[in-house]
Amino acid sequence: MRITSFLIMGVAGCGKTTVGRLLAETLRWDFLDADDFHPSANIAKMEAGIPLSDSDRTPWLSALNGALRSSLASGCHPVLACSALKESYREVLRRGIDGLQIIYLKGSYELLWPRLADRRGHYMKSAMLQSQFEALEEPSDALVVDVRDGVEGIVEEILKVCPI
Repeated sequence: MRITSFLIMGVAGCGKTTVGRLLAETLRWDFLDADDFHPSANIAKMEAGIPLSDSDRTPWLSALNGALRSSLASGCHPVLACSALKESYREVLRRGIDGLQIIYLKGSYELLWPRLADRRGHYMKSAMLQSQFEALEEPSDALVVDVRDGVEGIVEEILKVCPI
C-alpha cells in the first residue's frame, strides 16, 4: 500500500497533536487536528467532564473524513491527529480513502494521567481519561508506537517503518 495520509490516534495525552504536527512538518504535508472540528456542543460537554456519545461523534467524524478527502483531492497529503478510539470511528475516517496509515500512540493510564493533569487551556479534562481507556478498541491494522519513546523518536520510527 502506498501511504497517502496518516491517522495519528490514541487516548488523550498520548501526544497525537505534537507527533502529528512534527510528522506533517517533516514530510511537508497538511496537518489536521480533530479538536478543531468539534462543534461547540461537543466542546461544552467535554468542558463539563461529560464523555461524548457515539451520536455526538457522528457528524464530527464525517466532517473529518471530508477534510481528509478534500486535502487529498487538492493534491495534498494529510496527517490527522484524532483519538479514533473505536473501530467504527476509524471506518468512517477511512471511507473513500486509499492509503490511510494508522499510527496508534500507546501509553498507560499511569503515564498519561499526569500529562493531562498538568495541561492547561484544553477542554479535555484528566478525569475523562478513564472513559477513553474504557472506550478504546485497540486497532489491529496500525503501527503501534510506545509514547515513552518521545516525539522525535516516534516520528523517526514512523518514517523508518512506513513507506512514503
